[in-house]
Amino acid sequence: MSTSLPFGNVFAAASVNLNSAGEDPVQAQPTGTTDETVHDVIIVGSGPAGYTAAIYTARANLSPIVFASSISPGGDLMTTTEVENFPGFINGIMGPELMGNLQAQAERFGADVHFEDVASLELESDVKTVTLTDGSVFQAKSVIISTGSEYRKLGVDGEERLSGHGVSWCATCDGFFFKEKALAVVGGGDSALEEALFLTSFASKVYIVHRRDTFRASEIMAQRAYDNPKIEILWDSEIAAIEGENKVEYATLRNTRTGVESRLDIEGVFVAIGSDPRTDLVKDKLELTAQGTIRVDGRSSRTSIPGVFAAGDVIDPTYRQAITAAGSGCAAAIDAQHYLESL
Repeated sequence: MSTSLPFGNVFAAASVNLNSAGEDPVQAQPTGTTDETVHDVIIVGSGPAGYTAAIYTARANLSPIVFASSISPGGDLMTTTEVENFPGFINGIMGPELMGNLQAQAERFGADVHFEDVASLELESDVKTVTLTDGSVFQAKSVIISTGSEYRKLGVDGEERLSGHGVSWCATCDGFFFKEKALAVVGGGDSALEEALFLTSFASKVYIVHRRDTFRASEIMAQRAYDNPKIEILWDSEIAAIEGENKVEYATLRNTRTGVESRLDIEGVFVAIGSDPRTDLVKDKLELTAQGTIRVDGRSSRTSIPGVFAAGDVIDPTYRQAITAAGSGCAAAIDAQHYLESL
């Protein structure tokens, strides 16, 4: 899930298995207590999906508890600057401001937001159990999972340092900021080629950097890339480092066959090697799809366990936008409301 951000670094909000001190919860001494109240709804994760689910469940008088994470509350948008494609903001809005507004809106209607991390979930019984990394235990009749996803990274020098300054994981989000620039797209699947083709609407030149000598992408996508005069394919190549003082200036390429390195002058690097949904909390509890996302029933948010719902990037390998995540959070809230009414 991403938005229109200048070269935005993305880090999805999720319940992580570390406490706020960065300790392994197995080693940390639990200090929490058990909340004896059985709540109607607990939302695990935040971002547009989690906070929208909180707004809708709170307005339905379900008094949701939101565990928004102590490390990355608010999700991807907390690491972005200007968001220009979220409906309703003519002149755009800063990502942290948008997330702050969504949180405040949810709290206005009675959502209880905790900046804490979830260590484990017990979902099979009618009353679900949520255990935090400090040992605190909460119970609810329904749970909404909105833990997001995380883009895969190259793991090379300069990638993290220049994130937000020319390194991006979302062409749809950031392409507008690279008008008449030379760019590199890393990857060889359909997503990478789609990103490259999209970027040709803005860039003067797009290099596709691929480790192999053939694409994994479909034939039709590959042919479109071959036919586009703005695209140049660099076969058997990988980025060894991304260079620049305060922004991307060039990349060091390495030939995967010979090991020979060369310089590629570019002003932006778009990494398109996939993403991983954050399903560590539920991978042995809920049914997943072939893409690794939580499987839901059709267009609903219903998972393989009654009373457990999922929303946002953790169920969406395709669109991954803030507005689609928000809509998904709305659906999860309404599904949870109907489930509770059926009880």
